Amino acid sequence: MARVIIVLILLTGAIAGGLMYYQQVYAYYEEVEFSPDAVVMTSLTSGAPEPLLVEEFDAIDAISSPLRYRACFTTPISLATLTETYVIVDEAEPRVAPGWFDCFDAEQIGADMRTDAVAFMGIENIQYGIDRIVAVYPDGRGYAWHQINACGEVVFDGEPAPEGCPTPPESLN
Repeated sequence: MARVIIVLILLTGAIAGGLMYYQQVYAYYEEVEFSPDAVVMTSLTSGAPEPLLVEEFDAIDAISSPLRYRACFTTPISLATLTETYVIVDEAEPRVAPGWFDCFDAEQIGADMRTDAVAFMGIENIQYGIDRIVAVYPDGRGYAWHQINACGEVVFDGEPAPEGCPTPPESLN
């Protein structure tokens, strides 16, 4: 009888673990449909997000977290033009994508931003405390993801918003 109970406990743990893994890696993600403003970057002159001409767009997102957005694309616009036109971000760190979304390699993108690729502000505060970052390579490959900004880091830890940050929504207070 004890062996049956032990086997049932182990089986229940394995099923629960498998279900949690599936939910984290597969369950909540959805493909993002392409639209003309699928990738935007913040203009140096106007300070407003402007659509970027992109091709070969592939993206995923999930309603379970604002940090699950990832996108891969190409753009025919030169990196030189982009750096003269859009806001560059120095503190960008791509977040790891699920293994099945194989066009997005966060470790490689992060390493390449120290040498080749340039990170730009896509949309600041796309959701309070979350920025969309866009990185582009000299050959036109591009990637986008969401990351927590300085205001979000403080407010999400339960502290009041620092000076210069927008007022957090009521749900965060």
